Amino acid sequence: MARIAWKAYIGEPMAIRPIQLLGSPSLRADCEPVANVRSPAVRVVADDLQETFNDLRSRQGMGRGLASPQIGAPIRIVYIEIDAPMFLINPTITDIGTKDFHVWDDCFSIPDLLVRVQRAHRIRIEYQDVSGNTRELEAEGSMAELLQHEIEHLDGVLIVDHPVGLDPFCIREEWNKHYAHAGKYSEPFEREASVVF
Repeated sequence: MARIAWKAYIGEPMAIRPIQLLGSPSLRADCEPVANVRSPAVRVVADDLQETFNDLRSRQGMGRGLASPQIGAPIRIVYIEIDAPMFLINPTITDIGTKDFHVWDDCFSIPDLLVRVQRAHRIRIEYQDVSGNTRELEAEGSMAELLQHEIEHLDGVLIVDHPVGLDPFCIREEWNKHYAHAGKYSEPFEREASVVF
């Protein structure tokens, strides 16, 4: 994976950063673990993630999360906002349950493209919060899918890297016409022994 010096990223606080798009080396970075959660540099990246996410969501009317490499900062931070804002620092998946499901996944870094991928239906993660406390989170369904998507970004993995099924790529306009009625998520099914996340 690409290695990018993240310290060159630091700029003015609370900035809306440009989203890195498919083809950018930043998206293929194997992100560095955060050593000091309370450092000013980490706070800048976290603030920029939140500010950039809020801008994207207000302009595009969608979105649930953003990972630091998507704003050009190759360190292990994820920002999600469903019911409340949440930062996940150094997140790792510790359990993937026994069932998977298919998801029509999309990404701010690959605008207007949906890709059918296979995800674990239930996961457990461990992460640090912004105070440095180690936390655990269990999620299933759409939240499990979101967490897997964002954590993959930290390893330089994108949805286009693991499509499943016949015709797994779809432009959003065509997806809305032909597939939206069935929804983004399949029913969960037992995982085959050969599937590895």
